[in-house]
Amino acid sequence: MGERPATATFILRGGAGAMAVIGFPSASRCPMSSPATAAFALTYRVCPQHPQGHLFAVELVIDDPSAGLLQLTMPAWCPGSYMIRDFARNLLHLVAEDGQGRPLALIKRDKQTWEIATGDTPTVPLIVRYQVYAWDFTVRSAHLDCTHAYFNGPSLLLAVTGLADRPCRIELRPPVGDTYRDWRVATSLRPLTAEPLGFGAYQADDYADLIDHPVEMGRFDLVSFTVRSVPHRFAISGRARCDHARLSQDLVRLCEQHAALFGELPLDRYLFLTAAVADGYGGLEHRFSSSLVCTRDDLPRPGVAAETAPTAGYRRLLGLCSHEYFHLWHVTRIRPQALMAGDLSREVHTRLLWAFEGITSYYDELALVRAGCIDTPAYLQLLAETVTRVMRTPGRLVQTLAESSFDAWTKFYRQDENGPNAVVSYYAKGALVALALDLTLRQATAGRVSLDDVMRALWERHGRTGVGVPERGVEAIAAQASGLDLDAFFAQALDSPDDLDLASLLATVGIQMRLRPATGPKDLGGAVERFAPVAAGPTLALRLRAGTTDAVIQTVLSGGAGESAGLAPGDQVLAVDGLRATAENLERLVAAAGEPVRLHLFRRDELLELEASPHPAAADTCELMLLDPAPPDAAQGRAAWLASLA
Repeated sequence: MGERPATATFILRGGAGAMAVIGFPSASRCPMSSPATAAFALTYRVCPQHPQGHLFAVELVIDDPSAGLLQLTMPAWCPGSYMIRDFARNLLHLVAEDGQGRPLALIKRDKQTWEIATGDTPTVPLIVRYQVYAWDFTVRSAHLDCTHAYFNGPSLLLAVTGLADRPCRIELRPPVGDTYRDWRVATSLRPLTAEPLGFGAYQADDYADLIDHPVEMGRFDLVSFTVRSVPHRFAISGRARCDHARLSQDLVRLCEQHAALFGELPLDRYLFLTAAVADGYGGLEHRFSSSLVCTRDDLPRPGVAAETAPTAGYRRLLGLCSHEYFHLWHVTRIRPQALMAGDLSREVHTRLLWAFEGITSYYDELALVRAGCIDTPAYLQLLAETVTRVMRTPGRLVQTLAESSFDAWTKFYRQDENGPNAVVSYYAKGALVALALDLTLRQATAGRVSLDDVMRALWERHGRTGVGVPERGVEAIAAQASGLDLDAFFAQALDSPDDLDLASLLATVGIQMRLRPATGPKDLGGAVERFAPVAAGPTLALRLRAGTTDAVIQTVLSGGAGESAGLAPGDQVLAVDGLRATAENLERLVAAAGEPVRLHLFRRDELLELEASPHPAAADTCELMLLDPAPPDAAQGRAAWLASLA
C-alpha cells in the first residue's frame, strides 16, 4: 500500500514576492544580463515584452555553434496533443548576430526551419532574437496580455539541430513597468538562481526537458500539499473563489490512489497549473506538471461542508486532475515506441493512443470512487454517460479504435460536421475497452489478475526502464500478466467496429445495464434505482450548433430521418408545421407534430420547404442499476474492483 501522505495546506495569494530582474526594453533587442556559461550550451531569455500587443521576446544564446551551417527549427506540434499546429506561424522578426555584434544571414528552408551561415571559425557566442505573437488561450500554445503570461515550450522556443541533447539555461524576465511589479512565476522548471515563484534563471537537462515545463507569469493563488513526501502545488490564475482546503484534501487522496497503483511516485515535485475562466475545459500532461483550463464554477466553493457531495462541475475538475496526473506515469514515462522515435516536425502515427488516452480516461474516474471523492452511484453515473456518448456516435460502427488512434492527426483532431458519422473517440471508446479488459481479466482469473496488474507490469518493463512500448506491447503484457489468450478480445475491441458486450461484463460485478431511447437532447442516462419504461419518441436525428438560440444544424446523423429528408449541416430550421423553431424547442415540435412534418429552413440565403418523416429514437442512452443485494461472487468482485488501493 505504501506510505500514507502527510498533508499540509497553505495559501500564497497574488502579491509581492517575485525576485525583480531587469526586463527587456521596448525594442526587440534585449540586453545580455550574463554570458552563456560552458555548463549550458544554450541559454534562452524569455520576456513578456509587449503585453498590450501580445508579444513575447526571446533571445537564444548559442555558446558553441557548429562551423558552416547552423539549423534552427520550431516544433510543428506539442507532445500530448496530436495535431499539426505550425507554431512557427506566430514567429516574428527573427534575426541573428555573432559574438561581435555583426548580423548573420538567415535562410528559411521550410515553414519552420532556418539556417545560419556561421563560417569556418564562428565568433562566439551566436545570438538569435525573435518575437512570438501569443493570443491562443489554450494549454498547448502561448497567451499574453496585461493580466498574465503563459507559454508551453514548443510554441515559443526554437531548437538547435545537433544540440538537442545539451543542457539548457532559461531566464524568465518580467514585463517592464509598475503594473507588473507583483507578478510571480509558476513552473516546474528546476531553479538555477531564481527564488521560489520568482523570475530569474532556471535549468533543463536538454531541449526535450526544456519544453516540458509550461510557465505561468502573473497573479495567482497557490495551494500546496504533499503526497508521499513529494511537494505538490496547485496554481489558480483568473478570478475565482475556491475552497483551498477541500481541494487539497481531495487531491491528496486522488494522487495517492495513482501512486499506490504504480507502487511509487517517480518525481520530486509536481505542479497543477490551472486557468479558471468563464467557459472552458482541457488539460495537457507533462512529466512534472500539467496545464489545466476549467470554468471558475468547477472549483469547490468556500463555505460548503466538506462532506457534501461534489457538484457536477467540481467532479469534472477532479476527473481532469486525475486524468493528467495519471499521465505522470502513463504516456510521459511509459511511452509509445513510435513517439519516442519520432520528432516534432511532422505527424508521428501510432495505433496505441487508445491505450494511453483510453486507459487513462478509464482510471481518471475509477480513481475518484476508489479515493472516496465520489460514491458508487456517482461513478456509475459517469460510466453510463460515457457509454451514452459512444453509442450516440454513428462513427463507432465505421472506424475501429486502432484506426481512431492512428488517424488522430487528420480525423479526430480535425473533425468537421461529419465527424460523428465517421470518427469514434479513442478517449471514450478507449475507456470502455479498458473497462471491458479489466472486468474480463477479473472474471477469467477469479479476481487474481486485473488491469491494475497490467499497468504495474507496463511500469516495470517500460516506465522504469525508458524502453518504448511497441505497437502490440499493451496486448502482449495483458496476455502475459493474466496467462489468458486475449487475441479474440483485442481483435474485436481494437480492430473491429463492433460494439462491446458491456452488459454481460458489468453483470459479473452486480451491475445491470440497459440501453433505452433518450427523453430529450440533454438526457445522457445515468445511474438509476430501477428501470422505468421509456417510449421511443419521434426524432430527426440531428445535432444542433451550440451557442445560438437558432436551430442551426451542426450534424445530420447518418441513417436518420433528417438525412432521408435531405437536411444538411448549416441549415437553419425556421418552422415545423408552421410553428417557429428554436434550438430549445425543435425536438418538442417534431415530437408533437404529425407525420410527416413540414419544415421551413434557410440553406445559405435560400428559403426551402422540406417534408420529413421522423423515426423512433434509437436505444442509445445507457442506464446502470446497482444490484443490491448482489450474488455473493458479484458483490465480492465489485468490492475488489472499486476498493481503495491506498
